[in-house]
Amino acid sequence: MIKRIEDIQKLKELIKLFPVTAILGTRQCGKTTLSKELNCDYYFDLENPKDLAKLENPMLIFEHLEGVAVIDEIQRKPELFPLLRYLVDNNQKLKFLILGSASKDLINKSSESLAGRIAYYHLSGFSLCDVGNENVTALWTRGAFPLSFSAQSEKASVLWRENYITTFLERDIPVLGIKIPSMTLRRFWTMLSHYHGQIMNYSEMAKSFGISDMTVRKYIEILEGTFMVRILLPWYSNTGKRLVKSPKIYISDSGIFHSLQSIETYSSLLSHNKLGASWEGFVIELLIRATEKKSNDVFFWSTHSGAEVDLFWHKDGKNFAAEVKYCDAPRITKSMKSSVSDLELEKLFVIYPGDECYKLDEKIDVLSIAAIDKIREEVN
Repeated sequence: MIKRIEDIQKLKELIKLFPVTAILGTRQCGKTTLSKELNCDYYFDLENPKDLAKLENPMLIFEHLEGVAVIDEIQRKPELFPLLRYLVDNNQKLKFLILGSASKDLINKSSESLAGRIAYYHLSGFSLCDVGNENVTALWTRGAFPLSFSAQSEKASVLWRENYITTFLERDIPVLGIKIPSMTLRRFWTMLSHYHGQIMNYSEMAKSFGISDMTVRKYIEILEGTFMVRILLPWYSNTGKRLVKSPKIYISDSGIFHSLQSIETYSSLLSHNKLGASWEGFVIELLIRATEKKSNDVFFWSTHSGAEVDLFWHKDGKNFAAEVKYCDAPRITKSMKSSVSDLELEKLFVIYPGDECYKLDEKIDVLSIAAIDKIREEVN
């Protein structure tokens, strides 16, 4: 079993500091396995009928406990949130680790009851530091879901992802109270994968799928709220240039993206017309983890004249950005120079699939994908 040392360390720190810690992420991203590696004192799985029955009278169960109690799939019993607040306020020896698969809905419900008492940790499957640099191709091709990455063969990984998509649509979505036919959402999700890495155009999407703009927004909100797509907002800067002000959209997991695009092997990926977009989305997920930023604290920047960066963020009053390239040896471009100047960047990182790291300019560093965690060292 692959040990997720970094995630475990960060979660232990949060559990020490907060009475309630929430691990949020898609189903099967490893939340349950990770929680068991933390060696907590009690474990309640709300998908287990026995545990669900125990919590019919939760006050009787929790009021005399000491230590850390795990509640898995807590979105199935949101009425627990007010009780958790009472319990942690009146029992300093009891803490909770709660796991959930529905981000926005879960955050809204928990934040109302547990404001100031809860920390959120977003888990997004394996990272490069979990699997090792030698496995970057497998991580890219198969995606970050542990069971997809660790499958015995490419065929087994593809089969797992196909079943995952089906289960998500036919079981998980209805459990959240969303009443959309699974085939409809599957076709929409597949259509959305063709816009992976592109600027969002709701009207164009609506026309392609034969639905209204509002329905497109609703479907995207569902997929974003369950961590299946990432919406990257644009950064507005006062440069006097015409800026792109619509968000970008990505399928969050590269393996799921490949399944939606019917890409089954690394060799077929290399000849696919979505190769560059696939690489961009994959690297952006790794970059966001490396920057240790929340989703709403990272942006892209693009002008109508063609200057752009794929990811932009702030750290300690300084501006940083990253550009993702799928090529043998990135060279300095007019766009890079423009972004450094217009965004007043402290550093621009250019990430590519090669092995060497080198400088293009005083403020422009080329990093191999294997060295992506150097960004954390550079900006901290």
